[in-house]
Amino acid sequence: MTLAMAAAFSSCDKKPASTSTSGIATIVCDASFENVLQQEIDVYEYIYPKASIIPYYEDERACFDSLLNLSTKMIVASRELTDQEQSYLKSKDRQVRQSRIAVDALALIVNPANNIDQMSTTELAEILSGKETEWNNVWPNDGLGRIEVVFDHQGSSTVQFMRDSLLNGAELGSNVFAQKSSEDVFKAVAANKNAIGVIGVSWISTDMATANMSTEERAAALTDSVGSAPDQQFRKDVKVLKVSAPDQVNAYAPYQYYIYTGDYPLTRSIYMICASAGGTISHGFYSFVTGFQGQKLIQSTGVLPNLIYTQRVEVTR
Repeated sequence: MTLAMAAAFSSCDKKPASTSTSGIATIVCDASFENVLQQEIDVYEYIYPKASIIPYYEDERACFDSLLNLSTKMIVASRELTDQEQSYLKSKDRQVRQSRIAVDALALIVNPANNIDQMSTTELAEILSGKETEWNNVWPNDGLGRIEVVFDHQGSSTVQFMRDSLLNGAELGSNVFAQKSSEDVFKAVAANKNAIGVIGVSWISTDMATANMSTEERAAALTDSVGSAPDQQFRKDVKVLKVSAPDQVNAYAPYQYYIYTGDYPLTRSIYMICASAGGTISHGFYSFVTGFQGQKLIQSTGVLPNLIYTQRVEVTR
């Protein structure tokens, strides 16, 4: 963790005791989930003007390091605490709470000049391992050559997920490259017709009904008692591939519905972990994200919230 972050955390410790809706708190979040968490922070701070949540977007290891070295009391990551980690925090008088807040999908994106429309996880595993390196062996593509895989950054939980779920922990091939951020993945794919990017679905997905909402409008929309199905669209500057599992005949795009049904195969859970006492701003923000309002906000990002609020519609003839 950088000295600047450590200094910020230290200065926050000197602030007066917070309440659940006022004060200053820090949170360290897996960078692949930045789009979702930032919306949660913006709306929470709008509803509670005396609250300030300072986010740091890092790789997953930095998230857990910051929690376990007591630099922060909140993190967002793709796994829960181990029993050993929980015991350690409790030995430091931390009150540990953790909850799954969403199911994220990892999307595959290619340059629009690429003819490919879908890919199986078996083909993806061969590409990631370096066993398959030429586009024409995967899909007929005149003018395309060596496949180049791009991830968001070194140490990304996205990389770890692919290694664990598709390669059984084996090393990635020499055709796999790390960028500096999720936005850099888009730039690399847009500039290179041989590239394929792996990225969290919130970075490519937009709910057209809420895309142009201000923070004020988003906050007001959370007062509805139920959620509505998002009018989900993907970015147009890249092509989003459909993906099939080995036992599937059909391939599916990473829409919320197919994440919910389990048809889209590249999914992972996202957890929020809080190690702060009740009545503090950290616990207040944790309660917001895991509760009705925070979960409804997640529903508009393309990621599947852990709590799904449905709307009943009656059709009369």
